[in-house]
Amino acid sequence: MPPVIDAPCPQLVPGDPGYDDARRVWNGEIDRKPAVIAQVTGPADVAACLAYARSNGLDVTVRGGGHNMGGAAVADDAVMIDLSGLRTVHVDPEARTARVGGGATNANLDAATQAHGLAVPAGTYSDTGIGGLTLGGGFGWLTAKHGLAVDNLISAEVVLADGRVVRASADSHPDLFWALRGGGGNFGVVTEFEYQLHPVGPLVDAGLYFWELDRGADALRLARELAPTLGTTGLMVVGMTAPPAPFVPEEHQGKVGYALILAGFDGTEAFAALSQRVRDALPPLFEMVSPLPYTELQKMLDGIGFRGNFAYEKAIYSDDLSDGLIDVLVNTLPAKASPLSATPIALVGGAYAEVPDHATAFGGPRRTSFVVGLTAICPVPELLPLDRAWVRSTWERLLPYASNTGGYVNFMADYEQDRVRVTYGPAKYDRLSRIKAAYDPDNVFHHNGNIKPC
Repeated sequence: MPPVIDAPCPQLVPGDPGYDDARRVWNGEIDRKPAVIAQVTGPADVAACLAYARSNGLDVTVRGGGHNMGGAAVADDAVMIDLSGLRTVHVDPEARTARVGGGATNANLDAATQAHGLAVPAGTYSDTGIGGLTLGGGFGWLTAKHGLAVDNLISAEVVLADGRVVRASADSHPDLFWALRGGGGNFGVVTEFEYQLHPVGPLVDAGLYFWELDRGADALRLARELAPTLGTTGLMVVGMTAPPAPFVPEEHQGKVGYALILAGFDGTEAFAALSQRVRDALPPLFEMVSPLPYTELQKMLDGIGFRGNFAYEKAIYSDDLSDGLIDVLVNTLPAKASPLSATPIALVGGAYAEVPDHATAFGGPRRTSFVVGLTAICPVPELLPLDRAWVRSTWERLLPYASNTGGYVNFMADYEQDRVRVTYGPAKYDRLSRIKAAYDPDNVFHHNGNIKPC
């Protein structure tokens, strides 16, 4: 069968072998059927896809890692531009830079950069696509030490809505470059990212400390007390069900409680002292503390959910883990139905807070704060309505304690327009809207946290 789009890349239409696999994304609830899936091999293929969509009046979606829980990568009767074949990572160890294909995952990026003892802040889950992660901001274990992924972006190769291919950087299309660093997939298809890298590892220190729900409030208050003292140490505290993992004593598996996770980059001796502070302040029910390769740290949360799980999420930013916020979290956690559903709460500070708010389009507050996530992950579809309701009701109860109720754009499963505006704030949203009008006046790229052209 001849290709639908005038491009030599593989193309799949309904009924073709492999079509159903290609349209599946991380969230098993998403069951949408594109008109054609183009497995592009470079910018020319992307431009051809956009031309075909324009001439046939079809919507366009872009798939990187397919990890967005709202299923932004796929829409019914649309042209799906599948970047998953663009996973090459070229590392220049002397310049400490990497050029990374737009379809690469964190695992691809980490494996290539760690071969040279280098890394860039890029999430906390190895299966996440670097494209969506970066365009939304991209925090990770290294954020306190080296900021967000967007703070380390040097340039991006972008295919615009009209098919032009440009390289956006501080010196070329600087307005577009500003917008790409946090404005999401609103401005074009990024086929290559160029990052500044930093020496990391190969071994780093990690600790996970778990307390049962009865001491959950104490665990969250401990995280609050530790936060201002951590320097470059990464912190996440997660309301969760203790998994059936080898490091969890059998008698504690299945217990609901709170896990404090710390990632240290300043030497084992300093991390050992920090671990002892945790034990002295609140002896954990169980713990796992060990040096491990940085690539394994990046996989530490992979077991929370798997491709094909049924999922939903929301988030807020909060300046502090106040007693009121803690009470809401602890009181609502037992209502979750799925053992995989969780409340991941990440500290963002250090180098993150040193970047001026106006320097990038990133929608979060550039001050030390917490990203409070609410994530429903269900192994069977019957549990999802229950845990979606749990997420929404908990989020509503958290709103009085939020510094930004829009939340982290990468943690959106719903794209309510008012929430997108709140995330960026009026001044930043207006600037993004003007840039959108310059680069995508017809709003071709709208399956996302959409910035409407002014």
